[in-house]
Amino acid sequence: MNYEPRLKKEYREKVVPALMEEFGYKNKMQVPKLEKIVVSRGVGQATQDKKLVDYAVEELTAITGQKAVPTIAKRDVAAFKLRRGMPIGAKVTLRGDRMYEFLDKLITIALPRVRDFQGIKRDAFDGRGNYNLGITEQIIFPEIDFDKIHKIAGMDITFVTTAKTDKEAFALLEKLGLPFKKKK
Repeated sequence: MNYEPRLKKEYREKVVPALMEEFGYKNKMQVPKLEKIVVSRGVGQATQDKKLVDYAVEELTAITGQKAVPTIAKRDVAAFKLRRGMPIGAKVTLRGDRMYEFLDKLITIALPRVRDFQGIKRDAFDGRGNYNLGITEQIIFPEIDFDKIHKIAGMDITFVTTAKTDKEAFALLEKLGLPFKKKK
């Protein structure tokens, strides 16, 4: 039997019917879905120490289970001593089963390890159905060995959906299990 990630199965069996009922979709294909998750990290000190980008790539690769790539500066910024073409961060784009596996790990393991966790912000949508989440420490992920990290650093996680509105995207992500803060 073929393996299917838990959240992918839950999306197909529970989330799709719930969203069809909530928004009155006539067809399953109208239901918004998670297209990709982009995990990225900017490395500010990369202009002084080139190795920091390599560490960022290694860590993102360990966290996501997919090879991360260095991001390159697009223009010169004299104030930051940045030259066009210099590596300045790392990113990885997850799709398909790896995306669902990462999301499951984020929801069930990583986010509960955040100290004094109250939930994630409800208002970090971009107006087109995509959600951005900033994490301040990479050590909440179980793959990161506390003794081997060079510096505590954060990362940005972007959830790209096919939803047309923020309301639809919020409903989708909430039903997938993202722990949003409760309304006051």
